[in-house]
Amino acid sequence: MKEEQKRSSLLVVIPAYNEEKNIHMVIEDLQRNCPQYDYLIINDGSTDRTLNVCRKAGYNILDLPVNLGLAGAFQAGMRYALQNGYKYAVQFDGDGQHLAEFIPSMEKCAEDKKCNIVIASRYIEGKKGKSLREIGSRLISLSIRIATGKRIKDPTSGMRLYDRSVIKRLAMQMNYDPEPDTLAALLKGGAKVCEIPAVMNERLYGASYLTFTNSIKYMCYICTSILVVHWLR
Repeated sequence: MKEEQKRSSLLVVIPAYNEEKNIHMVIEDLQRNCPQYDYLIINDGSTDRTLNVCRKAGYNILDLPVNLGLAGAFQAGMRYALQNGYKYAVQFDGDGQHLAEFIPSMEKCAEDKKCNIVIASRYIEGKKGKSLREIGSRLISLSIRIATGKRIKDPTSGMRLYDRSVIKRLAMQMNYDPEPDTLAALLKGGAKVCEIPAVMNERLYGASYLTFTNSIKYMCYICTSILVVHWLR
């Protein structure tokens, strides 16, 4: 990993698996719109040229020698944030879908409203449509509301800010992956969650693992986890 002096109280954590075609765009967006923040790419055992691209460009990167999956890469980033004393960590996709311009608003929301978690939400100003993804989002939102009594408009948003107290839990506890059921568990544990309006891009290169079949499986798994497992905690 390239060593660089800590410049900010906020770390942008970017799990990346086979994102050689997207990672330049992601870092350029961050450096153009949010140069005040530190970032860390977590190369999750990529089999393409992601690591070489990052090293050649001089990006700050933590290289995992084997693929741990999103949960493992995410936790590695949270542990780095915890060990290096960051006040906030922002979960940020390596595929170019998330936009850095919304990070300052997330930080401001956390400061002003004393939130433990801030979600960049597509559905505060925009309405949910009738695609499979958006139907799934509705069902997951409903599951969270039944289990916690809290309404989250965009529970599947992967762009989230966590404060120090949540960073510690995500870094040290097992089975706290960056998914909506973990969000439900944190809500039940007393975390204050806020949402800010945001827009997101579509992935330009590479394929999402959420095919039609996987989307159905994911939705069923998450709703079951929220309603059965976390509801009983």
